This record gives sequence, C-alpha cells and structure tokens, in this order.
Amino acid sequence: MFCRESSSSLLPLNIAKSLSPLFPKPPALINPISPGRRDKLPRPNLRGRCKVTASRFNIEKIGDIMKKSVKKIKVKGFITAKESLLDGVTLPRLDDHLADLGGRSLLVELISTEMDPLTGMEKDPVKDYAQRVWSEVPHEKYECVFEVPEDFGTVGAIRVQNRYHKEIFLKEMELELPNGSVTFTCDSWIAPKSVDPAMRIFFSNKSYLPSQTPEPLKQFRKEELETLQGKNREQDGEFAMHERVYDYDMYNDLGNPETDPRPVIGGPSHPYPRRCKTGREPCDSDPSSEQRYGLNFYVPRDEEFSSAKGTSFTAKAILAALPSVIPQIESILMDPHLPFPHFKAIENLFEEGIDLPKDAGLLPLLPRLVRAGVEASDDILQFEAPVLINNDRFSWLRDDEFARQTLAGLNPYSIQLVQEWPLKSKLDPAIYGDPTSLITWEIVEREVKGNMSVDEALKNKRLFVLDYHDLLLPYVNKVRELDNTTLYASRTLFFLSDDSTLRPVAIELTCPPNINKPQWKEVFTPGYDATSCWLWSLAKTHVISHDAGYHQLISHWLRTHCCMEPYIIAANRQLSAMHPIYRLLHPHFRYTMEINARARQSLINAGGIIETCFWPGKYSIELSSDVYDKLWRFDMEGLPADLIRRGLAEEDETAKHGLRLTIPDYPFANDGLILWDAIKEWVTDYVKHYYPDAELIKLDEELQGWWSEVRNVGHGDKKDEPWWPVLETQDDLIGVLTTIAWVASGHHAAVNFGQYGYGGYFPNRPTTTRIRMPVEEPTDEELKEFYETPEKVMLNTYPSQKQATLVMVTLDLLSTHSPDEEYIGEYPEASWANEPIIYAAYERLKGRLQYLEGAIDERNVTLSLKNRAGAGVVKYELLKPTSKHGVTGMGVPYSISI
Repeated sequence: MFCRESSSSLLPLNIAKSLSPLFPKPPALINPISPGRRDKLPRPNLRGRCKVTASRFNIEKIGDIMKKSVKKIKVKGFITAKESLLDGVTLPRLDDHLADLGGRSLLVELISTEMDPLTGMEKDPVKDYAQRVWSEVPHEKYECVFEVPEDFGTVGAIRVQNRYHKEIFLKEMELELPNGSVTFTCDSWIAPKSVDPAMRIFFSNKSYLPSQTPEPLKQFRKEELETLQGKNREQDGEFAMHERVYDYDMYNDLGNPETDPRPVIGGPSHPYPRRCKTGREPCDSDPSSEQRYGLNFYVPRDEEFSSAKGTSFTAKAILAALPSVIPQIESILMDPHLPFPHFKAIENLFEEGIDLPKDAGLLPLLPRLVRAGVEASDDILQFEAPVLINNDRFSWLRDDEFARQTLAGLNPYSIQLVQEWPLKSKLDPAIYGDPTSLITWEIVEREVKGNMSVDEALKNKRLFVLDYHDLLLPYVNKVRELDNTTLYASRTLFFLSDDSTLRPVAIELTCPPNINKPQWKEVFTPGYDATSCWLWSLAKTHVISHDAGYHQLISHWLRTHCCMEPYIIAANRQLSAMHPIYRLLHPHFRYTMEINARARQSLINAGGIIETCFWPGKYSIELSSDVYDKLWRFDMEGLPADLIRRGLAEEDETAKHGLRLTIPDYPFANDGLILWDAIKEWVTDYVKHYYPDAELIKLDEELQGWWSEVRNVGHGDKKDEPWWPVLETQDDLIGVLTTIAWVASGHHAAVNFGQYGYGGYFPNRPTTTRIRMPVEEPTDEELKEFYETPEKVMLNTYPSQKQATLVMVTLDLLSTHSPDEEYIGEYPEASWANEPIIYAAYERLKGRLQYLEGAIDERNVTLSLKNRAGAGVVKYELLKPTSKHGVTGMGVPYSISI
C-alpha cells in the first residue's frame, strides 16, 4: 500500500508515517465541521508546499530514515592478491600480522552506478574490511561480507585502501550478487596507506564510453585520470617507486655531460618520440640533461615487470643481468680488441665454452648459457648452438642464404624494389661526391647471363636493393674517427629469379671525400677466382654488418620499442581504465615501458651494449633520430602500407589480402598478412560494437584527447606532418588501432625472437666491421696479409672476442620468452569475456590464429617455397602465434615485453 497524501509521492506507507513529523499537515486540510466528511474547499498544492517546507536538513533526515527502512542483503566479495616480493622472498611484518588478526588489513568500498532518487546524489558506498582467509606464498585470498541495501543497484566500482605496511598486488575481486557475479580486474600494485593514503578506484569489467558512463562514476573516472597525469602530486621532483604518473620527456639521460656526453635526443635538432618522464634532477653542468644514478629508472608502478614469479627466469632477471655480465666478460677477455685467432675458436664457444671464475656470479644470471664443468674447478660460459648452424653449419657462407635472409631472416623490413635506373644518391654532391652508382647495367647483365634488358628487368620488377647509401654516407667519416671500427655506405643489388628466390649480383661500397682524400667507391661481384671470392665475402660482411645495425636500431628499437612508448603514456593519461579502447590496447602495452627503461640503462646508453658492439658507436641513437626524422610515418607502419611503400606489394582487390606480392615467396609478408588480417578483423568487430555510429567517435573526448596527445606531444616533433590520421570514422579508428596492435605484436616478434637463431653465430650477422676492405688504399703490408692469410683479414674484420661474446649473451637473453609470456589470442582479457558479442569476436580471432599456425607448418614443408623450406633451411616460424618459454624462434606476444 502507498500513501498518496504524504509529502513524498509514492513512498511506502510505513516510511511515510515515519516521515510525518518532518512535514506537519497544512491547516487547509483539517475539517473542523465534519470529521467524517470530505472538505468542499479547493485542495491546496501539496507538491509545492513540500518544496517550501523541506530543507536540506530534512532531506538528509529523509535519507537516514530511508536507509534504516530499506532491507539489506549480505553480499560476499572475494579478492585474489599477491604479496610484495623482494628477490623472491616475502617480507612479513609483525604489525601486518596484527592487522590481519584485527581484521583491518584491506578496506573495501562498493560504489553504485545509480543515483539516489530521493536526494539526487550519489549513494553512500558500502564498506567492509577484507579478511585474509587463505595464503600460500605469494598468493592470497581475502573475503568481505557487505551489508548492501536491497535498492543499491549495480556495483560499478570498488575503492580499496591498503592498511598493511607493505604494498600488495591486487589481481581481482569478485562479488557474489543475487542476480549474478560482478568482477573487477585490478592487476595493480597498491601502496600502503602510510605511503599513499588515497583510496584506489577500480571499475568493473563492463566498459563505458565517456558519454555513457553512469553518473556516480563520472567523477571517479575524471579523478583517476588526473592522478595518472600527475595533477594530484603534492610535490615536484623525482617520481617515487609507488607512483603511477605518466608524463613525457626527451632522451636526455643516455650519457654523462661531464665524462661521456650525448646530445639530447628529441626536439628540433634531433627529432624523436618521447619517453617516460622520471622527474630526476638535471645535471649541474648541463641542465638540459638528466642525471643518471641508482639501479633503476622510474616507470609507473604497474608498468614494472612482475616480481611475483620468484626465481623464475624472467624478463626482469634477464635485463638486470646485463650490467653484471659486461664487466665479468671484460675481466675474462683482457684485450677488448682481440680478434678470434681462427674459426675453430668461434666454434669452441659452442663446443668448449669460456672458463669463468667461480666468484664471477654469472651462474644465477645466465642459467641457459652457464654450465658447470663436470670435473673443472671453474664454471663454463658455453653457448647453445643457434638453429642456423645446427641445421647447416656452412649455410652462412652461401650467397643464396645471404639473399634468403633478406626475406625470411631477422630484418625483412629493408629489402625494396628498384624503381629507377641508374641508382643515384639524393645527397649533395658538393659534400658527398658523385651521386651516381658504379653498378652499371653491364655488370648486372653479366651476372644474370643476359636474360633481359634493364628496361625489361625494371618493368617485370626483377631488381631489388638493400640501400644503406644515403643513410650511412654522412656518418662514414665520423665513425671512422672512432677507435677499432670502420664504415662504408653500401648498396646491394639482387635479381629475382623465376623460382621467387633472390640472387645477389653486386655490392657497392662508398666513402665520401674528406680533407685528405677524394670520394672512394668500388663495386664487388660474386667471384670466380680466389681473390674475387674473398673480396666478395668481405664486401658481404660489411653489408650484413650495416643490415645488423639498421635492424637493431631502426627495425627493432625505433619502430617498435621507442615509437610505442608515446601511445602507452597517452593512453594512460587520456583513456580511462573503463574505456573500451583502453581495454583493447592494454594487452599490447604490457611491460614495454619497463623494458625501454632498462634499455636506457644498459643497452642504448653511452658505453652500453649497442654503442660498444655495433658499428655506429656513440652515434647510434643520433642515427636512429635521423631515420625517424626522414623516414618514419605512422601511416606507413601497418604491414600492407609498409609493403606497398617498399614496392614489395601493390593493391589488388582480386588477390588474397587485397595485395599482390612482388615476390610471391616472401615468408615474412605471407605469414604477416594473415596475422594482420586477423588483427584487423578483430579490431573491426570491436570498434563497430562500441561505436555503431561515427558521431560517437567524434564526440568521445577521451579518445580524441588520446590521439591528439600522441600526435602533439608523444610524437610532437612530427605533429605538423600531413599524413597523421584524423579520428572521424570507424575506418579511421580501426586503421590506427590495428597499426598499433600490429607493431606491438607481429612487427616486434618478427624482428626480435629470431635474434639468437640468426645472430648467435656472429659471422652470419656481424654487428660491426673493424678494418677497411683490403683494396681501399692498402699498404704493401696490408696487401701481403690479404694475399697470404685472407682468413686472418676476415677474422680481423669481424667483431672482437669481447664484442662478439657480449652480443651473443645479449641476443640470447633478448630472444627468450619468459614463462609468464602472454601470446596474442591465447587468453581473452576479462572485459572481453564479460561482453558476449566481444567474446564471440575474440573467439573468431583465436580461430584465425590457429589457422595461421597450421598454415605456417604447411608452408615450412612445401619444398617449392625455397625461402623457407629445403635442405638445412631454417623454417620461418617467427610469426607462429604461440610458443613454449625459452629461445624458440617462434611466438607472437601481445606486447613488446622483452
């Protein structure tokens, strides 16, 4: 029964009676003449009278009475968590145990998605303290029992405060409600209240666009983004370990301005993507540079590698090992310039190893590589034989393998179609000399046996080139001034045979003029006598070295690790955790910021692995900046656009994937296009579900803010380029998201996880060359050495023992899948599984990836595909989606996690 005469319409009768003291009846309603008879006078406006008499105090009183009157139900919540670990050991504290005993360890609040209909305000949260009910290091289970009003509505968020004295990792919370369970996937570290008193907000797995967010959650959504933007910081300075601030900075922390300076990378002089800001103090001698100190560089807490895996061989352990490995190897190899004395000494790295002192401390750091000798008193650094020499120990010597690896090796991103003849430099001839290549058609025709004319070869798309001429020529003289290294600019020409294999036909090496000498350049071709064969092999060594450096600095570091970081920073600053696009992208962000911070610490820093072991030396990141400035375009980072740009494909609606490949047997492209299409179809289904109307994209302020910040801040040195996509339609958004997902998954996997397989035997992929070609202005002594001991010249050209060993250790570590790797399509994100339409789309993605696995297996045994199958040929499996852990040469993680 409802009381229609009460001051609040349609209130239950019992509640209306309890409210009557707050609203006395107006006199006009009292009938003094006849109590049993209805008054004939006009009835006053009760609704208006109530508005006059009801104060805010009365409304609050109403709320209190309502709360007491509404029935409450008990709701259980279960929290899955992990304790904080240090070196795999938990750190129990007496006061934390007391907190558990007192039931005051974790305070949890439930937030409703519904407004209070009476007050028009957010409903008060429902609170309880979580009780630890189960623990087995490092995993823990907590239970809450909430007394929730029956009319509380849907729980849209929880807030948590950590009352322990240590941080805790919250995995998820599940609420058991009468109408079904609600899950909150947290996956976040929560600092103790003593460090950070603010309560942490976690939203349910239901995704909302900003405009569709329930009213009570809007302020929480806004405040959480402000926290991630650093707006709620109480003080400036270096960010603390527990903080979750995402901001931008330049690469100004790679060197020491006083002892080993490096230019600031980022800005007009050296354009570059931005990296994560740490807040460290500027250097005294150079305020534009940031100080380097301590063992770790700040990244937001949730971006760090998980420490909950104990002593597992993890990415964190891998990268932490490198700074310790370098001095240990240096102590063993006293002479940093010492070459290998013979090829047998190189093979001994795999067969006998290098003696390590017992106190070297490498055994726990390099468990895959360090083996204790059975009877020896020392440990042995013995390398696993890479798959390349396991399959065919002499393949690296052959021209066909050299050419095959441009299509199916570590760097399939550099080969391009020749579209103009003759080959010609675009650099200023007044500075760099004659721009025209010495590779003439007569030279090519001799090598292809006169099968066709130059016009026919160009028309039929038979000529391809590895062109490192214009990129490297400005660096040649600078690099040659460095100790123990040399450099050329190079062009390598290939001819496409009828069986879809490439045949190398000519290599041109060039030095620009300098103060003391004119331009020098010479063309080398496959030899038919001893001298020309050795010169050809040496020329190939230089070219492969150029390709190895370009691969590591550009195809790998710049185009994946470095360019990805601004997308991650912007997403966390501008997209709420409940935004569907954030949840789509989040798996592709895992661990990337941490791995990049570690790279700044020991890989790309001044004197790090890259500068020590690769030919650009201290100009490495400067070179990377030049390529970013001249060549990087977001709209060309997707696989189809990249292939078309290099002339390796053209659009054809009748062809599979909508592209016709110029080289039919191009393993990277053949497999990559299946993966690209699978990602694009998944993204298309996802976007069209959440944005059925393009107008929703235009009006999504978080989405537009994210993309604007990517362009104008994260990649701000290129913000005025006309090729940036604009987010106006579903197709615009699908293209952007597919490109980012591809770069993080397929692109990175293709250039990373084969590093040890192809580069572990370093004569196949030398990372630097240390002496000139023997025909470049040789002395009599140099000529004599070449003619009498050409093998010695080759070994002196290769990296030194120290350089080779450091690179082999590094490539082994970087090629390793961690046991907790997350492969694309292996498991769905919780928010995807929560939405039936999205989960169905994800299942279709999974099916396409399973098809890709089978297609790769079938192609690798099809002998007509000579670039991936044949006697001793390394199978192309780099884009095979899943893998076991370790060095496998396959597996496509969602993200750049190593």
